[in-house]
Amino acid sequence: MSTATRRSSLTDWTLLVPLVALVALVLSWGRDLAPLAVALVAVCLAGAVLAAVHHAEVVAHRVGEPFGSLVLAVAVTVIEVALIVTLMADGGPKASSLARDTVFAAVMITCNGIVGLSLLVGALHNRVAEFNAEGSGAALATVATLATLSLVLPTFTTSKPGPEFSTAQLAFAAVASLALYGLFIAVQTVRHRDYFLPVETEPRPGAHEGRDGQKGDGDDGDHAAPPTARAALISLGLLMVALVAVVGDAKAVSPTIEKGVADAGLPNAVVGVIIALLVLLPETLAAVRAARRGRVQTSLNLGYGSAIASIGLTIPAIALASIWLSGPLLLGLGPVHMVLLALTVVVSALTIAPGRATLLQGGVHIVLLAAYLFLAVSP
Repeated sequence: MSTATRRSSLTDWTLLVPLVALVALVLSWGRDLAPLAVALVAVCLAGAVLAAVHHAEVVAHRVGEPFGSLVLAVAVTVIEVALIVTLMADGGPKASSLARDTVFAAVMITCNGIVGLSLLVGALHNRVAEFNAEGSGAALATVATLATLSLVLPTFTTSKPGPEFSTAQLAFAAVASLALYGLFIAVQTVRHRDYFLPVETEPRPGAHEGRDGQKGDGDDGDHAAPPTARAALISLGLLMVALVAVVGDAKAVSPTIEKGVADAGLPNAVVGVIIALLVLLPETLAAVRAARRGRVQTSLNLGYGSAIASIGLTIPAIALASIWLSGPLLLGLGPVHMVLLALTVVVSALTIAPGRATLLQGGVHIVLLAAYLFLAVSP
């Protein structure tokens, strides 16, 4: 099959699948779904995830790094926030901790799952995964600060009983989160953009030459000519459609998820974990594909950028929504989750500091994610 034919077929399915997933969202919105309908929506959800990854890569190829990873991270997070607010509005008192559970799950999945998988794949392909320690370290510091301000401090404040902020404290956390997020974006895209660009690495032994004479692993995606502005805009629009479909279809199947979690006798926090896993699928796949091409820095941009966006945009949105949402807003983490967060920050700092990582570091992060998932199911 020729390259032109292969790309044409890709364009066909990536155009069709988001639209079908959006139709499934419209037809299922606000309805109680039968098991067969849930299965069909789940298939549409999976297809929309794959389409979102494709269109995100097209946009990223056009705008370059670090803007490419920023587009996907922000787009996913904005729609994730809308999903959280919608579920909290519909969920009543049992949804009071949904924002905390989902945001913390997103932090653990991005900082341990996406980062760990990316380091494993990068090290498998190049023996050592190399990245820019300055940019990744700055991103990690921002994640740690945002997580501590928004998810740890509420457990220890005394203005309100329980792991809650007072109105003034919540307003401060929202403003601080937005300020830090804006500052990080300015540093990442303008003032120190070079800190977030992929590091040129020596290819592993046995790698063959790409079309332009550079070494590669058989994937010529990085060496192809960038798409036209029109193609990039179309992909950006389809990316938005696909992400809306991902989050909307996730909401459509969420009652089934909640019922299954309750029937299995699992903690309600598992719902937030499952939602975060579904919503972060596009970024996870995009990060792994970037790592396969030796662009580990792009993968780390996606991982840490998603964590920053998840906290930096969710907390202000929840603070605003709390004006009309009834019931308490529980943000503070419990002791077990605080230990996991502290361990994640320490291990991540040790991983990032050298600017190089092996299979061991990737494996450590994956084990941390596995510990979090296991303890979420069996607290």
